[in-house]
Amino acid sequence: MTATELGRSLRRWRDRVAPDTAGLPTGGQRRAAGLRREELALLAGISVDYVTRLEQGRAAHPSVPVVEALARALRLTADERTYLFGLAGLVPPGPDVVPGYLTPSVQRLLDRLSGTPVAVSDAAMTLLVTNPMYGALMGDPSGLRGFERNGVWRNFLGRPSRVRHTPPERRAFETGMVAELRSTAARYPADRQLHRMIAELRAGSERFAELWDAGVVGRLEASHKTIEHPHVGLLTLDCDQLRVEQHDLRILVYSAEPGTEAAEKLELISVLGTQSLAERH
Repeated sequence: MTATELGRSLRRWRDRVAPDTAGLPTGGQRRAAGLRREELALLAGISVDYVTRLEQGRAAHPSVPVVEALARALRLTADERTYLFGLAGLVPPGPDVVPGYLTPSVQRLLDRLSGTPVAVSDAAMTLLVTNPMYGALMGDPSGLRGFERNGVWRNFLGRPSRVRHTPPERRAFETGMVAELRSTAARYPADRQLHRMIAELRAGSERFAELWDAGVVGRLEASHKTIEHPHVGLLTLDCDQLRVEQHDLRILVYSAEPGTEAAEKLELISVLGTQSLAERH
């Protein structure tokens, strides 16, 4: 396969994805019904220049993470994803690597929960995709690159989160994250990227190293999260983690009991987030 065919395929797939199905504004004049290059770049977490070079055949060998991100952003089927990997001269990650494929059924669920903050992560707690409501609540994740997209990395080495923990909650949360990451690492012993991240976490965080060396194993359980939003202040939400065992995905859903102050604040965040997204486009 040639770089030209890779570019043609990306353009065809981009043209068939309607912006509103991807949670993007549809206002303004558009020459095509599908995604603009800028929008595909935003959804895939890569630069517009790189998307342009791929489509023009000037960048023929994207990396596995880039191809996986493009497949998710373009909502490719399993067969189309395999074809895209082949066009890039790559083999799709095998069963010994943390899977990052977003199934159509999970994507449909994400679409139907457009009014609810939802994020989908892989088994290593790396963000795969979020909906606009999640970005409005937790902060826009589109600028996160590489290990910054990983929840464990962000909590031990990254920038501050909007989530507020009491000291006991923080200790339990950190222990749960390390326990889940250790379980994932044991299931995917050949995933070099995962084990490189763990090595960097051990080197960069004494707290992570302490918990890792203690040998904690298990699952991170979600319950409630108190979030400090820059416009509405503190709100405490239910936080449910749904697991897609067959594909080893995690779906994080935030909600509030109807009629409560938290529900009113979440509704306000929805309005503010929509306005902010429209302004950026």
